[in-house]
Amino acid sequence: MNPRKIMYLVNPISGTGKKELLVNNIKKQTAARGIAYEVAYTTASGNYTLHKEKIVEEHFTDVVIIGGDGTVNQVVNNFRDIPDLQFGIIPLGSGNGLAYAAGISKKPMQALHLIFDGTAKYTDAFTINNYFSCMLSGIGFDAKVAHDFAASASRGLFTYTQQSLINFFKAQPYQFEVIIDGFSFFTDAYFISIANSNQFGNNVTIAPQASLNDGLLDIVIVQKMHKARLPFAVLQQIRGNNKLQQMVEDMSKKNILYFQSPCITIRNLKHAPFHIDGEPTETSEEFKASIIKDCFKLIQP
Repeated sequence: MNPRKIMYLVNPISGTGKKELLVNNIKKQTAARGIAYEVAYTTASGNYTLHKEKIVEEHFTDVVIIGGDGTVNQVVNNFRDIPDLQFGIIPLGSGNGLAYAAGISKKPMQALHLIFDGTAKYTDAFTINNYFSCMLSGIGFDAKVAHDFAASASRGLFTYTQQSLINFFKAQPYQFEVIIDGFSFFTDAYFISIANSNQFGNNVTIAPQASLNDGLLDIVIVQKMHKARLPFAVLQQIRGNNKLQQMVEDMSKKNILYFQSPCITIRNLKHAPFHIDGEPTETSEEFKASIIKDCFKLIQP
């Protein structure tokens, strides 16, 4: 028998499709590899005490998450302190930002084969106030989209795009104070992204220089500008045409500020909405974000 033992954790409501056929295929492929496994389901409450006890007592080597970024966040946060545990992702969410950033295929069977044949690499994460984030958190416009998307009756890329367009026409900048390396500045911005990965999701690259293992947060601040210029400025950022600024300079000349730091403080002066890994979260007057170097092992190409 293969020495590995995998717990597949399935989110029954993530994405848009039914999962019975996929789960059956996963069982067959895993058994064919001679790997012991068990299929379990994620919990809406976020309580994974029994799963954790089982993983430790029965010596599971891998937890494979079948779901989206919110599920990945929840599961990794609950199990990341288990020594030598490996995490895998079969992406079935609406954005799948961490999977895309790690080079994991959106095709479930290809993602499964990577679980079998890939390499577990140390991956950073970060905390923002008392919350855990393993991909990207944001304050402002993108968080408003996340809140409205979560309240929608349907899921999927079409609904997310629809909510983005609706919010674009209503968007107004928020006021922030940003404190980094002892330097403070004020800005009116549509949104601020704090990223460990380069992804918004759906292969939309908001932080082109980001690495999953460089010990740095990538900060993207989309400042106040004429609304007609906003989509072009963001597109330029997505294409990687905005060069990384090691020091925050020329703030009055830049539509988008982009820099890296292991930690940052943001004072949210107008109570802009907030999200963690695409999941709407209660906002705060102040956010303190810090990187967690080598937080967990993620199976990657």
